[in-house]
Amino acid sequence: MTTHVRTFLFFCFALLITASATARADDVPVPCRGTDMLAELQTRSPDAYKTVIEESRQTSNTEAVLWKIEKSGVAQSYLLGTMHLSDPRISRLSAREQDLIAHSKSVALEVADLSEKAVGEAMAKAGHLLLYTDGRTLNAQLSDDEFKVVQRLVKEAGMPEDASGLVKPWLVSMLLATSDCERKQVVAGAKVLDLQVAEEAKKHGLTVKGLETIEQQLESLASIADDQQVAMLKVGIKYADRTDDLMESLVQMYLRREIGAAMPFQLALAAESGVPASAFDDFKKGLLSDRNVRMRDAAEPLLQDGSAFIAVGALHLVGPTGLVALLRERGYTVTAVE
Repeated sequence: MTTHVRTFLFFCFALLITASATARADDVPVPCRGTDMLAELQTRSPDAYKTVIEESRQTSNTEAVLWKIEKSGVAQSYLLGTMHLSDPRISRLSAREQDLIAHSKSVALEVADLSEKAVGEAMAKAGHLLLYTDGRTLNAQLSDDEFKVVQRLVKEAGMPEDASGLVKPWLVSMLLATSDCERKQVVAGAKVLDLQVAEEAKKHGLTVKGLETIEQQLESLASIADDQQVAMLKVGIKYADRTDDLMESLVQMYLRREIGAAMPFQLALAAESGVPASAFDDFKKGLLSDRNVRMRDAAEPLLQDGSAFIAVGALHLVGPTGLVALLRERGYTVTAVE
């Protein structure tokens, strides 16, 4: 794998999975803001909006982002749902959360080590998951106009433009999921909530543990069937000029404790793009349901030891296959806190 490609992939993965980046001395720019597209959908397509809200209300365990975990005989633990964005409205630890971390025996995130060395080693072993190596190309699966968007994104990320056709669709979708404004924020030193948790833990002498490895996350992303990757990418390309708006929509869902609307909203946008809901089947299974089980199993030793503080993306908490439900299935009492 060339140095250019490895650097590009490190940037994509480290920034877009956990928004971890090396801070510079520059001033942090004005916080990113956009338009809430869910509110916009209410005016543009009332029926679609109604469906999103109904499905959100039917989704269990969406009423909080901080949950208390209890089981007889062990000290209580806590589960925090985060968003991997640096927006100050959602990226600051509350006084209560800081206190909980300070009194914890262990702290865990989705991935503990996203240093350049760790990511580089994972990438070096996983080239086949990231780039086409079998003669296929991305440009052959997109229209000319769609591929031009890919070329622009790849070039802006620092990768040779002529390599655009080799990048797998899921990786480009990751680039599309984060706006230029958010990337600048992170590079300038703004920290996502997950990183705030890690820093608070280290302040109290706690070693941050990982519930997954980088390799496992890469495998989950690459496990999505190629035709579904392409379909999802097409949706992302359609809204490529509205990334700040899409991020604002997620922030508002988080603030309103309506994170259960996130997937129905995404499916509504897909429908407007002519992409069926089935294109997201592998995403929901591989990136959510299967990973939730893996993270639950990795968290259990910490929970059995008591006084654990676990922080993962908020989408991993909700619904019948979310961590809240999975922990209850194992006999834990899980109660909404805030």
